[in-house]
Amino acid sequence: MNLTLDIGNTAVKWATFEGRDLKDCGYGMPNELLKQAERVLMCTSGNELSESLLAETPHAVSLQYGMPLPIEIDYKTPETLGADRVADACGAVSLHPGEPCLIIDAGTCITVDFIDAKGVYHGGAIMPGLRMNLQALHTFTAKLPLIDLEGVKRAPVLGRSTEESILAGTLGATLLALAGYVALYKGKAPDLRVLLTGGDAENLMTPGIGNGWEHVPNLTLIGLNEILTYNEK
Repeated sequence: MNLTLDIGNTAVKWATFEGRDLKDCGYGMPNELLKQAERVLMCTSGNELSESLLAETPHAVSLQYGMPLPIEIDYKTPETLGADRVADACGAVSLHPGEPCLIIDAGTCITVDFIDAKGVYHGGAIMPGLRMNLQALHTFTAKLPLIDLEGVKRAPVLGRSTEESILAGTLGATLLALAGYVALYKGKAPDLRVLLTGGDAENLMTPGIGNGWEHVPNLTLIGLNEILTYNEK
């Protein structure tokens, strides 16, 4: 059994696999599964939790620069490339081999990454996440409230209250920016697949903009397992 972990800035997500078959997944630290798994691969920003896990679990490995990958990296500074972006790209190639993919990962930050039909990762963009934008407006102004995204499914185009105006200027603007990126890359690859993942992905699945975007909640974990599988050869 393979166990993969995505240790982010705000949450820990895990999945178990037999071969390439995803068996189970969840949130929080899976302490019992850590003991049972034959192989454990994690991606992390290098926080205290991941450091203690590596120290206490000898067979656990953190995805690092230089590890053999099932994709080719064409990036000016591959040593600075985030492990989650690498894992997402490997997951996309695993799910859609031979197809160009654009990955939108909506977490603390939002990343947009392009992989061509030959499985070559070319880079992309990093922008503030939805909650980071909302927090910034609240923190750096005297009167703007902190808006909760819970239950928000549609961004208003015309804000007719302060709350709606904030959503139009954060969620709405983010959606328009992402739609622009999709249009740009579809100009390069008309058969482009758009994969959406991350904790805030559901807030970006707005009718009229995200039509045709494929929601893959476990993309990072699938990609980590693909790297484990590749390194078993």
